[in-house]
Amino acid sequence: MRLGVLDIGSNTGHLLVVDAHDGAAPLPAYSYKEPLRLAEHLDDDGAVSPAGIDALTTFTNQALRVAEDKGCEEMLAFATSAVRESGNAGDVLDHVRQRTGVTLEVLTGEDEARLTFLAVRRWFGWSSGRLAVFDIGGGSLEIAAGSDEAPDIARSLPLGAARLAARWFRDGPPDEDGVRRLRRQIRADIAQHAGSVLRPGRPDHAVATSKTFRSLARICGAAPSAEGPLVERVLRGEELSDWVPKLMTMSREALADLPGVSSSRTHQIVPGALVAEAVLDIFDLAELEICPWALREGVILERIDRISRSG
Repeated sequence: MRLGVLDIGSNTGHLLVVDAHDGAAPLPAYSYKEPLRLAEHLDDDGAVSPAGIDALTTFTNQALRVAEDKGCEEMLAFATSAVRESGNAGDVLDHVRQRTGVTLEVLTGEDEARLTFLAVRRWFGWSSGRLAVFDIGGGSLEIAAGSDEAPDIARSLPLGAARLAARWFRDGPPDEDGVRRLRRQIRADIAQHAGSVLRPGRPDHAVATSKTFRSLARICGAAPSAEGPLVERVLRGEELSDWVPKLMTMSREALADLPGVSSSRTHQIVPGALVAEAVLDIFDLAELEICPWALREGVILERIDRISRSG
């Protein structure tokens, strides 16, 4: 069947059209996305601004038309932390539903971590043993670990790259004291959950997913996306630690010239790098392997599984 997966993230709205059936990997057929930057469209009370609601509604309506044009039988539409944690989430969802007819399912942070873990497990398979999976999104950091298809640990922390950029980098990079305070906060938040991940034993395979990790891996020398999803890509801790001080001193123009960095995300690279560096350090990992599948693929796989069970 042909599915449309509408992912309303904290940074980007993304419609992925895939051909999917039981026993096969979802085959991407078309991709349509726009930078919504909802995490930066929050007012002082944490509510999505009218401009943010309008941008989300317009994109959803356009995505619905694309899904229809591409022959999708069904559209799975979901939103993550920016909508989930907004002070007016109900109003946002009602506005989108009334104007477009699309009902957005708001995923919990644990669901984000769980579904991302499912995608990574299916990509790498059982030979990976106990998996630890990390995903830096716009609004949150997801951490999941386990030996089965469902993780026994699934956590969501408010350490997304866009969220940190909006709070700490709004007026440019913070001074040395500000960077130290940010770094201390990131590491303290992650360390609270390290014990639950590591207590059953060190992971056999540590994996990272999504745009921030992919960009950082590319900066550190990983193969470009043009070489395809089957090429092994890793983010090594030593290389990232060498890059972080350089990134701190670079202008947005210089950051945009780096491989794998889009101009719309330059302000998120440094906070994202600080989170990634903390993950590698606190979990005592030399490297993270980059997985091309993430949350969207997890949503698709779970839907296919449900159809298979009901059929």
